[in-house]
Amino acid sequence: ESSLKVTGIDLLKSQNTRQHHTDGYNIKNLVVRRGQPFQVQVSLSRELRAADKLSLRFGIGENPVKNRGSLLSLKPEREDFNGWRISLVKKNGKECLLSVTSSPHAAVGKYNLHVKTGTNIYKPENGVVYLLFNPWCEDDVVYMANEAQRKEYVLNDTGYIYVGSAYSIYDRPWNYGQFEEFILDACMYLLDKSKLSLTDRRDPANVSRAMSALVNANDDNGVVLGSWSGNYVSGTSPMDWIGSVKILQQYYKTKKPVRYGQCWVFAGVLNTVMRCLGVPSRCVSTFDAAHDTEENLRVDIYLNERGEKLNSLSFDSVWNFHVWNDVWMKRTDLPEGFDGWQAIDSTPQEQSQGRFQCGPCPVKAVREGDVYLPYDSKFVYAEVNADRVYWVVKKVNGKDKYFRIGTETQDIGKNISTKAVGQNRREDITREYKYPEGSKEERMSMQRAYSFIRPSGMRPRSGYASMQMLGGNTQPLVPKEPVTKTGLHLEITNTEALHPGNPLEMAITVKTSTPGNWTVDLTGSCQLQYYTGKVQANLGTIKETINLEGTSEMQIPLKIAPDAYMKTLSTLEDEVLILVTAIAEVRETNDKLTKETSMRFEYPPITVQMPETAKLYNDFTCAFIFKNKLNVTLENCKLLVEGLGIFKMTTFDQGDIMPGRIMKSEIICTPTRLGEKKIIAKLISNQIKGISTEKAIIIT
Repeated sequence: ESSLKVTGIDLLKSQNTRQHHTDGYNIKNLVVRRGQPFQVQVSLSRELRAADKLSLRFGIGENPVKNRGSLLSLKPEREDFNGWRISLVKKNGKECLLSVTSSPHAAVGKYNLHVKTGTNIYKPENGVVYLLFNPWCEDDVVYMANEAQRKEYVLNDTGYIYVGSAYSIYDRPWNYGQFEEFILDACMYLLDKSKLSLTDRRDPANVSRAMSALVNANDDNGVVLGSWSGNYVSGTSPMDWIGSVKILQQYYKTKKPVRYGQCWVFAGVLNTVMRCLGVPSRCVSTFDAAHDTEENLRVDIYLNERGEKLNSLSFDSVWNFHVWNDVWMKRTDLPEGFDGWQAIDSTPQEQSQGRFQCGPCPVKAVREGDVYLPYDSKFVYAEVNADRVYWVVKKVNGKDKYFRIGTETQDIGKNISTKAVGQNRREDITREYKYPEGSKEERMSMQRAYSFIRPSGMRPRSGYASMQMLGGNTQPLVPKEPVTKTGLHLEITNTEALHPGNPLEMAITVKTSTPGNWTVDLTGSCQLQYYTGKVQANLGTIKETINLEGTSEMQIPLKIAPDAYMKTLSTLEDEVLILVTAIAEVRETNDKLTKETSMRFEYPPITVQMPETAKLYNDFTCAFIFKNKLNVTLENCKLLVEGLGIFKMTTFDQGDIMPGRIMKSEIICTPTRLGEKKIIAKLISNQIKGISTEKAIIIT
């Protein structure tokens, strides 16, 4: 009797990937999602008979073994093996069509497929099958019921990351590119590098935690090396990336960390990795995020007598914005009620269990104050809920003394933002992280959080042992708007557009709202700072004494000449914000109030000219036009362009662009994929760290 041999196998890639929403991956192999059937066509040397032994074997890892669960041997119509099943769909002469359903809890990764008939083993070429998480499968813990959300959070390969300041939020387009060449392989490499056990690979909580560690280079030679030094000559400046593709491709090729990233780069790359593995994921930006508060829920800001913020004293800081990620899953390791979005953060800030990793932390735990839940919920809670305490440092008898001049309890964790589902606009998700300020729920949540976190009360925390302690008040601060006898209120605005090369024209408005005559001493300062809150330059200060009566207000101008800041602006490698700080003190009542606002520079736009639609593989032209409407020459201009499926990331040198001059740059694009595609462009110069634009085109 001739023994049964396999002569060929067809993994029916185009049919399977369409059904599994994996047809976007640019890879030869079959990519499928767990818990969902896929079909395999096996060609045999003769017809299959009842007595024949046929099995498909899926092995994962170096030496797959059955008793460890790393080798699955599946026989048609037999009971399942570790939750996997296989059935015979139809026989047709020497052909048989099999349907394979993996377990919805299967380990995610690369499986080697072999077919065993009797004692013969057939090893197909391209027999490696990639198995991913499945948000379309109800039994998968990453299941997401809403199709529009799945399209956005799993399949969308472009998006926006929100940056700037709470006063002026803007969007930075970002190419996630989870379907591009080598990206899936880079993610598989990271999974292997994570040393997660097969059991851990089943659970997106463990996988997302491991990825939050591996996307930064700290302690594991991960993907991106962070740097906030301002000197990036030995790599790419964090401002010069417009997507994750080049970063992950370079990392996969060299296996060495890519230089350099800051928070939006870490979040952009982690978003790519999670979407690529099949976990719904979004980039989340928080404005005025607290850092390094040592879990005491307080950030101390030190000002000198001119009202200028001092860098040297503060360990903790408020970042103008910080970007992390939310991933969607059921938390089977936690009590009921904490499923849904989980915060993860790959920006290296502080160690968790000995590694630079953060999360997954249930967003609901942050909102409810359940900060004892894993992972790192105290840290995330503090980032969005700390108080900001202002101290003035004065010399008294030659010694520094610290005077508390104000506490802001509603300043931290504002305008928490992500890209809206299916729309190119910002969605505010602050309510998912926090109850409305001052509401009953917020107070209860805060009391709950305070029972797990020990705030250290009101002592300045700076690098000096010889601290003069000011009152031993260690009660948790009750959050309330500082009610003053005068109803003192400060507002900071810009009165003209903040264009580089022009004077910076701003104003501080002082208001009082109770009867009486009030003498107000106002101190104001203007500085340039990085988004991390680090001051780069002092630009100017004002000191005024004003008289207000009853309910009235007065606007005090603060104007900075171009010469005061242009030199600094063009020598810095990072984007800077304009920080205005105001201190008001009422002489009659000793009321004190501090307010700060960060604003960003405004730039002329880039316009993109290209057709609305184009045909697959038919070239089209795309033009970028930029008119320098500023009063300064933009030196060393570079134009970065990338369009997924239409144009590979390229940098074009544009030289210097004088005031009033127009730059026009044309490229030829070749569309290689169908559907809506986007071109993203960014202009960078010594004076301007990034004017971004994008335009969509439909490829038919």
